[in-house]
Amino acid sequence: MIILSFAFFLILFVAIGLLSALKSKSTNKDYLVAGRSVKPWLAALSAVSTNNSGYMFIGQIGFTFVQGLSSIWLMIGWVTGDLIMSFIVHKKFREVSEKRGSLSFGGLVANWWGEPNKRVRILIGLITILFLGAYAAAQLKAGGKALNVLFGWDDSAGVILGTVMVVAYCFAGGIRASIWTDAAQSFVMIGAMSTLFVYALAEMGGVSSFIDQLYQVSDTYMNVFPTGLSAGPIAGPALFVFGWLFAGFGIVGQPHIMIRMMTLDDPKSLTRFRSYYYFWYIAFYIAAIGVGLCSRLILGDVGGFDPELALPRLSQELLPDLLVGMMLAGIFAATMSTADSQILSCSAALTRDIFSSKPSNIVTKIGTVSVAVVALVIALFGSQNVFQLVLMSWSILGAAFAPILVIYAFGFKIYEKTLFAMILGSIGMVLIWRALGYSSAIYEIAPGILTGIGIYFVSRFFSGQGAKV
Repeated sequence: MIILSFAFFLILFVAIGLLSALKSKSTNKDYLVAGRSVKPWLAALSAVSTNNSGYMFIGQIGFTFVQGLSSIWLMIGWVTGDLIMSFIVHKKFREVSEKRGSLSFGGLVANWWGEPNKRVRILIGLITILFLGAYAAAQLKAGGKALNVLFGWDDSAGVILGTVMVVAYCFAGGIRASIWTDAAQSFVMIGAMSTLFVYALAEMGGVSSFIDQLYQVSDTYMNVFPTGLSAGPIAGPALFVFGWLFAGFGIVGQPHIMIRMMTLDDPKSLTRFRSYYYFWYIAFYIAAIGVGLCSRLILGDVGGFDPELALPRLSQELLPDLLVGMMLAGIFAATMSTADSQILSCSAALTRDIFSSKPSNIVTKIGTVSVAVVALVIALFGSQNVFQLVLMSWSILGAAFAPILVIYAFGFKIYEKTLFAMILGSIGMVLIWRALGYSSAIYEIAPGILTGIGIYFVSRFFSGQGAKV
């Protein structure tokens, strides 16, 4: 019954993706930005599904399992930063993308002011493929982990299955297929997570019993702020929350999410987009944290247990077979809804930003398959866990591109040499910060973004360039 339920949802997702091909046109504009014709509710559900990826089902729940209530600051910081950026960047991003006719994230960032900046575009394309490709691999890895727990299959089975499905409907319908399937997947994702949370609360005797048991886990498990941070009892929590606020700022540096702004039918639709997006996002995040806390109580802190497997193990413990299949489909939906978007963004970076500014549609599709194969290899042979792989990729992409887009949105021009310095300086700071082990005190995206902004102002001071356009 588990396999039948799981298979039903997967077939449904693929069918929806393939059906989108009936509306598709054989143009790069349709393949990469759906002809800029997507309704706000559809774009919002797609964006939230893409954002709430295997990271949420696997990584966030594993983090909550270990850290307890203090994991809420990931949600508070991330959502707040995301919301602030939506008011600063999103509308300008949508308007300029149409004005310049941009079909890729790198093409828009490099050509914001109507200058080609080809070398910057190539650099952005390379960074996108390298780190967004690793990010996509993390999603595929998350799906493999879930299948391993529920069916006993080797991790590689889930990785390969997810890759084949994503390539099938992305090849057929491009970004429209991704958006349509994302919308369907978002309902399965929140339905699965909410169902498991309700079952878990019932297992523990209700909300009051659940809260009482949480306080018995350890002396620190229900602390509102993390304990033991290197910066001290006051500065430590403040820096911790500050770092996750910058994680939210990093949303505008994620090509696979920002491309949804480019597909919107009208810049004026952003208000409605925002309403749908944040309601769904917050509801899903709360359910995920609740499930993470429940999993610690029901499964216990067993030695040698991988916390990132908490959700599939909890599903096996509590749910009937039909719903276990739905939960597994929810996990797979989360991984695919993000991986497909990332693979398409990497395909655009490869074919439009690095090798050719105007490739044929078939060349773009071949690029999609090529990127998917690379992500598959990384997922099969990479060793990092999902949580760490996602956080590293998110921080590098956010630090590299968010400062540029914020400065652009305020109407300031950035010259090519400064763009290079900002991108490379921000990435360098992220890597150094991480290598020195400071990420445990403050998430490395914060110093990365601040470095990029600092480089801009230093360059502007010494060169006299960068006046408001």
